[in-house]
Amino acid sequence: MIVAHLPAGYIVSTLLFHRFEKHGVPRLVFLRAGLLGSIAPDLDMIYFYGFDHRAHPHHSYFSHFPSVWLLLLTLAILGFQHCRHKKLPLLALIFTCNGMLHMLLDYISTNIYWLAPFVNRPFALFSVPKAYEIWWLNFLLHRSFALEILLVFWAAYLWSKQRMARRD
Repeated sequence: MIVAHLPAGYIVSTLLFHRFEKHGVPRLVFLRAGLLGSIAPDLDMIYFYGFDHRAHPHHSYFSHFPSVWLLLLTLAILGFQHCRHKKLPLLALIFTCNGMLHMLLDYISTNIYWLAPFVNRPFALFSVPKAYEIWWLNFLLHRSFALEILLVFWAAYLWSKQRMARRD
């Protein structure tokens, strides 16, 4: 995925907010936590370009291991269930939920190490062939990019619907 992580995070956060609204977390704070979670796995790009000099695929870093996100999500769920004050655990829950969503979206067209750190083998639903010299052009012209565009339009629809509702 190239452009759909933030829109997908917006969709999930927007759709889940009403379910958790009663816990007193402001909508904007909830959305920010969700959006940050939706791109958090890609913060490893700082290390990828700044220190690793692209020596290893950035999906092979621990920040892209689904096991890490499942563990964090489990801890967030347990924290939400067992804490009296729900605000911080709720923010952790939406953050990790969208981090896990990031893993699922990346799995569609790029390698994800589902069994890491136990098995160092990547898996992908679709393989994007290297038909063009420019790496991102291969993704833009692949059929999986249609899903990204759909997510962008869905997020834009939800955003405009929210905006119209606040005007009234």
